[in-house]
Amino acid sequence: MKYFLIFFSFISISIFGQKSRSDNAEAIMDQHYLKAICVELFTAKTDVERKKYNDQLLKVFEDILNKPNSFEMTFDSLKNYMGILTSPDNQFKIINWNLAKDDKTYEYFGFIQSKFDQKKKAGFFKNEKTQVIQLYPLIDKSAEIKNPENAITDNKKWFGMLYYKIILKKTKAKTYYTLLGYDLNDAFSKKKIIDVLTFDANGSPRFGADIFTMGKKYPKRIIFEYAYNCSMSLRYNSQKDSIVFDHLSPPEPQLEGQFQYYCTDMSYDGFGFKRGKWNYGTDVNAVNEKDELDKFYHDPHKESTNKESNKIIERKKKEKKPK
Repeated sequence: MKYFLIFFSFISISIFGQKSRSDNAEAIMDQHYLKAICVELFTAKTDVERKKYNDQLLKVFEDILNKPNSFEMTFDSLKNYMGILTSPDNQFKIINWNLAKDDKTYEYFGFIQSKFDQKKKAGFFKNEKTQVIQLYPLIDKSAEIKNPENAITDNKKWFGMLYYKIILKKTKAKTYYTLLGYDLNDAFSKKKIIDVLTFDANGSPRFGADIFTMGKKYPKRIIFEYAYNCSMSLRYNSQKDSIVFDHLSPPEPQLEGQFQYYCTDMSYDGFGFKRGKWNYGTDVNAVNEKDELDKFYHDPHKESTNKESNKIIERKKKEKKPK
């Protein structure tokens, strides 16, 4: 009997090892396939081509992110093409990218993949919590959101941007994830944005929150718009536990409110977190820290260097055809 148990254990370990290797090989192939599509998408020359590859990228990403254990995938090979962030508490992951258009505007796409503790509603183990992975597509409806500074929306009505930083803040009542983002906007101006992500009782994401104090104003998110040929720093200062950013102003008084002319004036403002709120302050003494990654993740005019991309995509298409 002892020999049988040892033999059975050996078989179990062997099968588990083979399955792990198989899962790992599949994950590597999935990432190669995604990268191949990204190369084609971000070097496409027309809106029609970009839409074709973007639709393909969305479908393949959704299939992969719905696989078991996909939350553990890092997608390192894709980080030159899109933003991939995991929250500091490892409760969710944001994957998002921008799609350049012929009219010099941009549309944003992506997913939130999150962990959610779900209670059993019936049976012997009623009310016992089990962890499930939930996937939410991000649908960019920026053009339809009126007064976005004061709008609270969900993933189906998302104010699109590229995220590059997640700041975790907890109060007695709620957990807030403050997001720093970048919007290339159009040919005249760019935007930096401070947004807030929370999750409701069902684990569904909500964007925007009553967490900012600016004198007598209480916006749900902060949007900075400035000239396309200028740069603006927006970063989290861990030494001061504050969000620090360049102060923007117009070059002439008569251009007040015309944000396509705004640029930095060498001073800094910021938000410090106190009593559950981000509180605005002017003339902040900024501590020089390494800026977070907020680059343009992909250049639509950059030529592809991956000559194997079309081969990988075509091979995948053939594999999916019914025999």
